[in-house]
Amino acid sequence: MALTRSELNPILTCRDVPPSRKGWEVIGVFNAGVARLKDEVVLLLRVAERPLPREADVYLTPLYNPETNEMEVCRIPREGADLSDPRVVKTPEQNYLTSISHIRVARSRDGIRFEVEAVPALEPATEYEAYGIEDPRITPLEGGFIITYSAVSSLGITVPLVYTEDFRSFERRGLIFHPDNKDVVLFPEKIGGSYYALHRPSASHYAKPDMWLAESPDLEHWGRHRHIAGVRSGMWDDTRIGASAVPIRTEHGWLELYHGADTRNRYCMGAMLFDLDEPWKLVARCGHPFMEPEANYETEGFFGNVVFSCGAFLEGETIRLYYGAADSCVAYAEVPLVDVMETLIYTEEAGKPEPERRTTG
Repeated sequence: MALTRSELNPILTCRDVPPSRKGWEVIGVFNAGVARLKDEVVLLLRVAERPLPREADVYLTPLYNPETNEMEVCRIPREGADLSDPRVVKTPEQNYLTSISHIRVARSRDGIRFEVEAVPALEPATEYEAYGIEDPRITPLEGGFIITYSAVSSLGITVPLVYTEDFRSFERRGLIFHPDNKDVVLFPEKIGGSYYALHRPSASHYAKPDMWLAESPDLEHWGRHRHIAGVRSGMWDDTRIGASAVPIRTEHGWLELYHGADTRNRYCMGAMLFDLDEPWKLVARCGHPFMEPEANYETEGFFGNVVFSCGAFLEGETIRLYYGAADSCVAYAEVPLVDVMETLIYTEEAGKPEPERRTTG
């Protein structure tokens, strides 16, 4: 596998992003969606913040109050709280996040060196976003860009849809998936007259966190939900899976780069292939991940042993991948398309094609 990490990794860290509020600190810049706009590469960064100062016996948990349109700080006694997961404070009454996230724009001419805007592009603004907004994906559609992200609150995890043409002004179009759902990624074109989205329902006493497909005539009303891929017992993706990047059209099908986690919460990146005309049909799936946490900035951090992408695009025959590392920073890697395709194991119904190996110029 000829995957190449940038020598400048991590390309964005907490030091590159000023906090949005006085007296707060940025503890994570990661899981960025990506788009190409004219001669720029644009990232939508997930920026996680928390208030200062930290106290020995009390955990300060940030919350957005939709009634006052203000950020508030909830003081939770550490005694009696479950702090085993650095991302969550668990109490007998309710769970809280240890930070709150917003979305920030970063722009680059070369796709490596980014300038981060000083203020948030999208912040919590509704009751569904009281715990923050996370993990944006960007799909070029409708003459502009469709953004989906996870909105988190005590009501659950929902999925809003936002439209922009320039990443300077944003039109919120409301929720498209009810709780609990996340990892929503739209296909970059209509298929048979319909829009399609990958998503992951995740609140069930019986089912696993698997990948589903939804269909829509207008990007607003979603239905015809179908289960398309599940976790695999005993493998690297045996605990949860979810869509990562916007599907990439190839001659053999829609290539989806997805994330999977095992029982140790070790996140890796793999690939699936779906039929071009019937995207609910899984044509092939990787036997092993094409990317695993190996570099020190991937194995160590706020939540270690994680590589998690929300954005990638194909340039020539090379996949340019932007990913969050250890829930702490943004990193960049390149991998030949043909190498990712060679990780795939084709179903008996599809049979394996014989793609011509090409080299990049």
